[in-house]
Order: sequence, then structure tokens, then C-alpha cells
Amino acid sequence: MPHVVKNILALQAELGECPLWSVKEQVLYCVDILAPAIHRFDPVSGELQTFPQAEEVGCIGLREQEGLIAALRGGVWLLDAQGKPEKKIAENPGVAAQSRFNDGRVDPWGNFWCGSLWEPQDKNGGLLCRVTPDLKLEVKARDIKISNGLAFSPDRRWMYHSDTPNEALYRYPLNEQGEPGERTLFRRFDAKGGLPDGAAVDSEGFYWSAQFDGGRVVRIDPQSSEIVDEILLPVKWPTMVAFGGADLKTLFITSSREDRTEEELARYPQSGDIFAVDVAVAGMAEPRFRG
Repeated sequence: MPHVVKNILALQAELGECPLWSVKEQVLYCVDILAPAIHRFDPVSGELQTFPQAEEVGCIGLREQEGLIAALRGGVWLLDAQGKPEKKIAENPGVAAQSRFNDGRVDPWGNFWCGSLWEPQDKNGGLLCRVTPDLKLEVKARDIKISNGLAFSPDRRWMYHSDTPNEALYRYPLNEQGEPGERTLFRRFDAKGGLPDGAAVDSEGFYWSAQFDGGRVVRIDPQSSEIVDEILLPVKWPTMVAFGGADLKTLFITSSREDRTEEELARYPQSGDIFAVDVAVAGMAEPRFRG
């Protein structure tokens, strides 16, 4: 039976990313990287708040204290509840003129992970970083073209991470302290079906991946790495997914309209909007940064 996809917010974002559900507030956060802003949306009331940012904002995380942690182009910041900067806690460890943060999330141990991409995309210059609760930034992986797809298994044994243009989804084993071991290739994608972008893991451990340029979201078996379900979308460039809603059984999907021609946007006029799909399995509540 086909999934029913609803357009819940005509955001028309240049590069919508990082949907993030706050269980405490029952609202959806997301970012527009290229028209730099953090958005806070209540899907029940329809209220939308927008918090403009001074530079590109790649990803955000919830904090145990009020507010957010955010990876901007120049570094990682603590923000208040209105998205205003409180404290810069780390510089971009790459070359800020040629790299920016992209995808990220908080892990089950309360660390904030954020990956970067290289501009222009002529080499694997991106990094994968972790910010610990004592506000120290560590570079955990290098040689990435576009860091994406960060997600953690419900048993805390695995961290997923994709490199979008390289069509690869990797998996890292995690020890009891959340330290990653050596990565292995989990799945290789075919660009014809879309490239692995942002993702989330459900409560059964299945990996849901937005397929950029593929117009779909796929659900991947954690044992076989095979696609077991797909959601077809009215846009071609989905960017990331997040579980939310009162029962965590709503899948929210952000999308992009960056660098699209008039003809492409005429064919996919909802590009940049946010979509929602009711699914049969619940996701997991997003952890909060402990710093």
C-alpha cells in the first residue's frame, strides 16, 4: 500500500535540512543552510518561528539546558531558545573559506556530532567531528566529500554515516562509551535511485535514508543492508528525515531547491517544503547535548 505524503509546510527553503523533533515541546526544528535560519514549527497549531543566522547553519541539536547547539560555517555555537548566539565553543577545524558544516546530531551519550563538506567538491576535504559535553571538538574522521546520514542504532552498537557524492553508507562499531571503531562499507548506492543524504533510525533499528536526486526515502534492513520499503515523494531532492509526532510515528522530510532551473522547479514546485508521512513503526526520541 503506497504511503500518503502530506505537504505540511510550504517553506520553500533553499536547502532545507536537519529536521529535529523536540518531544518536550512537541515541535519540529529544521534549518535552511543557504538562506541561513533555524525554523521552529508546531504542526498542530501551524505556528512557525524563524531565527535568522549570521552564516550558513549546517545542523543543530537540542540541549539538556534550554536552547540549541548549532554548527555554523565558522564553528560550533551554543544558542538560546530564540536561536541567538550565547557562546562559540569551537572553531571550524577545516578551512572555513572552503568548507562548511553540513549534517549532524546528538548521540546517545550526549555528544554533538557534525560533519563538513569541501567547497568546491573537487576532493575529499570534509571532516567528521564530535563535540563532547566538556565543549571540546575532536576530529574523528577525514577524507570525506560530503558528510551526511549520521544516525545511531537503538542498541547503541552502531553509528551510521554516509558520504553523499561517493554513493557510500558506512557503519562504525561503538563501544560502551560511544567510541567508534573502524568503519566498514554498509551499502553502496546507485545514483540512478538517488544519493544517500540525511537519515534516521527507527526503534527496530532500520535505517531511513533520504535519497537526494532520487525523489524518495528508503528503509534499509540493518542485517542485510537491503532496501525493504520506500516512500515516493512529490519532490526530487529530499535532504533528511526525522521521526516525530505524539507517538513518534510521523516521518518528517525536508527538501531542497538549491541551484534548480526554472524548468525543474516548474516540474517540482514543492521543492524546499517539508513533508510528513505516517509510518507503522516508531522512531526514537532525539538525545540532548549534555554540555
